[in-house]
Amino acid sequence: MSIQYQNCLIAQSGGPTVAINASLAGILSASRASGKIGRIYGALNGIQGVLSERFLELDALLTAAPDGFLTALKHSPAMYLGSCRYKLSDPDTPSSDYAAIFSVLERLQIGYFFYIGGNDSMDTIKKLSHYGALHHSPIRFMGVPKTIDNDLPATDHAPGYGSAARHIAASVLEMAYDTYIYNTPSVLIIEIMGRDAGWLAAASALARTKDSRAPHLIYLPERNFSNEAFLSDIKGLLSRQKHIVVAVSEGIRYADGSYVSADTAAKDQFGHATLNGAGKFLEHFIACEIGCKVRSVELNILQRCAAHLASSTDLDESFRLGEAALNGALEGRSGQIPVILRLSDNPYQIQLAYTSLDEIANQEKHVPSEWINEAGNDVTNDFIQYALPLIQGIPQPVPNWENGLPVFPSVCHLLQT
Repeated sequence: MSIQYQNCLIAQSGGPTVAINASLAGILSASRASGKIGRIYGALNGIQGVLSERFLELDALLTAAPDGFLTALKHSPAMYLGSCRYKLSDPDTPSSDYAAIFSVLERLQIGYFFYIGGNDSMDTIKKLSHYGALHHSPIRFMGVPKTIDNDLPATDHAPGYGSAARHIAASVLEMAYDTYIYNTPSVLIIEIMGRDAGWLAAASALARTKDSRAPHLIYLPERNFSNEAFLSDIKGLLSRQKHIVVAVSEGIRYADGSYVSADTAAKDQFGHATLNGAGKFLEHFIACEIGCKVRSVELNILQRCAAHLASSTDLDESFRLGEAALNGALEGRSGQIPVILRLSDNPYQIQLAYTSLDEIANQEKHVPSEWINEAGNDVTNDFIQYALPLIQGIPQPVPNWENGLPVFPSVCHLLQT
């Protein structure tokens, strides 16, 4: 009996965002609206869930509470299906992974496979698409973009970035007000995520208002960092004002390529350096060189999980990208990913398009040089005009709250061994 490839499989991987579940909700919503999808499976913990055959039957959840489940999912942080960091070999290299994965896909009668994630995740779905093409598989493979780092090429911005940028800007503004209350000269250093691209640290500039100009200095990985220039910047500002707020990317590095206070011996599964303590290093450096009151703060994972500060622009676009991925697959697309094209800043307008996974996987988009000032310690107004529309809007409907806390869909399925 011939297999009817009509079922759908969805997985998520990489670092979470507060918008990645909105893309999942978009795929589910479009699947239901199309009337062309049979069973909908969610792989738990990305491609590792496919290999270990750990699945959640998402169509059953849709049937039980279609609108309520999708709304709750759209407004929930982290990853409903769980994540992983697992690197597949090249598709033309002998590996048991591919045979195991495609055996599972065939057994589940999967016709459409969607992988939601960032650079490394797009590498995974690209390889599966290439392997499928090599072996004449009828399965259609689609990527769905996400990353708070905003470093995916081919798309104007990545889902998850707007909400993270909003959290960063709000946090910097709040910390600046906390800093201003004392009459003692001080330096506050805020370390922000971003190994190789400075989009997140740049977003700290959105904290500036007519009453607060913090952060007063911003340092990104796109420009070489110098201890001497940093010290000169701090001393110069302290001669004119009492308090300084500094935003630094975790990935700032010296001219020789070495990271500021990084353990370059430690690597993750994809070969990326594991960074530690740029902010703490600079705190000790200023304390020793100047001796003023100084402290450092690392925003850490709050940048990617603060759903209470999600941007409705971000959630709505993420949902639309999920819909576009499903509809594109139904149109016959495979090995592609929906992306955002900006039409104008003011009024803010976009349109969605498709591009090949080859154009986005393992590629990296940096903050444009012209959006960084000549001194390398701030961003220009062009960046502000780019980023400001992405942090707008209060999500509607407002998520449910209970006992003073937001209510999110249960993730007990991820906690089972």
